[in-house]
Amino acid sequence: MSAAASSSSSQISDDSKINLLKQIRSHEVAIAELNHLSSSRPVYQKNGNIYFRTSIQKATASEQRYLDSDKAKLQKMNSA
Repeated sequence: MSAAASSSSSQISDDSKINLLKQIRSHEVAIAELNHLSSSRPVYQKNGNIYFRTSIQKATASEQRYLDSDKAKLQKMNSA
């Protein structure tokens, strides 16, 4: 019985790691794309269910914070 429970929890852990890796990759791509935009391009950032116009620098900083947070979560999952 405990083997089935541990198998189920490891599968959930693996799924959450995969989703976290996908989010990290998404943040990395967003940062790369923001770095290659011209300064005259408008940028919109989603906040809740609404998009707000912002600067490229603010959007990049926000994506970098999300990336750092997700990397810390992944590191914590790997060390546990």
